Amino acid sequence: MFAIYRTKRSRDDLPGTKRPGRMIPVAAILLATAACAMGQETEPSATETIQTNLNYVWTMVAVILVFGMQAGFAMVETGFTRAKNAVNIMMKNLMDFSVGTVAFWAVGFALMFGTSQTGLFGTTGWFFRTDDSWGYMFLMFQIVFCATSATIVSGAMAERTKFVSYLVYSALISAFVYPIFGSWAWGGLFEGSGWLEKLGFIDFAGSTVVHSVGGWAALAGALVLGPRMGKYDENGKPRAIPGHNIPLATLGVFILWFGWFGFNAGSTTTGDTSIALIALNTNLSAAAGALTAMISIWIIQGKAEISMTLNGALAGLVGITAGCANVEPISALIIGAIAGILVVFAVLGIDRMGVDDPVGAISVHGVCGAWGTLAAGIFSTPAGILVESGSKASQILVQLIGIGAAFAWTFGVMFIVFTLIRITIGLRVSEEEEREGLDVGEHGASAYPDFQTSQFFQ
Repeated sequence: MFAIYRTKRSRDDLPGTKRPGRMIPVAAILLATAACAMGQETEPSATETIQTNLNYVWTMVAVILVFGMQAGFAMVETGFTRAKNAVNIMMKNLMDFSVGTVAFWAVGFALMFGTSQTGLFGTTGWFFRTDDSWGYMFLMFQIVFCATSATIVSGAMAERTKFVSYLVYSALISAFVYPIFGSWAWGGLFEGSGWLEKLGFIDFAGSTVVHSVGGWAALAGALVLGPRMGKYDENGKPRAIPGHNIPLATLGVFILWFGWFGFNAGSTTTGDTSIALIALNTNLSAAAGALTAMISIWIIQGKAEISMTLNGALAGLVGITAGCANVEPISALIIGAIAGILVVFAVLGIDRMGVDDPVGAISVHGVCGAWGTLAAGIFSTPAGILVESGSKASQILVQLIGIGAAFAWTFGVMFIVFTLIRITIGLRVSEEEEREGLDVGEHGASAYPDFQTSQFFQ
């Protein structure tokens, strides 16, 4: 089981191309198998051994970088919300990773990458164990990706969600919701092949698989939960509820930007030259997103507002994640620039629709994740990179199918899950707890015990 591992597709995996430094080709494995059958022993060459070791080291570096993004998410969400809920948000980010690690190892990895006869989900590999060390390396890489998707929801449901209910959500999305959609798009990295993957769906590092899944789950949670007290006036007009620590949020964005080089370039799981273009595309898109978001909000509000600019950088990062290995640098710049504009209007529009998202998670990850997935088809080089017909229109259609499938699956399932949680154990804290702050009500602690916080921020 899981004897031969395949890594994510990149532009170098196209028919007719060769990728230097890749794991031992399937043809070589077949020849080695034949030689062994004839009584001949084969040993990997020194070059193959060095490359294999480099693949392990590079993938582990990427794991560390992506794990560091958990700190970035925690800082962004805490900085964008009020001081009285800082401990709660830190706890949710800590437990997202802890609960998600166990749930994904025990169940999620098997559903996502186990042998699949239908292309819908895997059926082997529960409580994953293997004799191949690469299997454990790949599991670690996928755990930090799963944790990223799960933690996105925390910001959209901040300041009014019961902690125990959030733990239940974290386990369910890590064990079932994220892995099943992931199997549709990435299941072929092992033995099976998901139905979206067979169509030629491009999502190299997860604009949809990771980010839109998290964003659409966040939308379901915010809708079922309802807005924070005081967010809307008697006429339904949204009021601003300022975050308490913008420097902390800014540091969080820089940490996320830093970690994203591991998120995107690390998705090769191969230490070779392909990571250079991926890293450049990632950086260009983030920078362009920050620039266009700043310009957009400056025009709209007359000020170069920092929180929207920070979300613009994140929007650019989310937007390029699907096509980072398949587009040229100028295309990455365009993708990020459009994402930066899109996130501004999405945040303002969602707010006016009565959906309270304190950190803009739905806009950054859901909306811009969908845009990035579509853009991977529009800007991919060559056209129709994974579609047999080679038609650009066919590739765009496949991308739209994947975007729609992600929304239908994630939003539909998570809306039901959050509704059931609300009906059974309850989803929202009491009005008294919400006024006082979740730090005291849920955790009996205060993030700033030596300071009297202003009533303005309460």
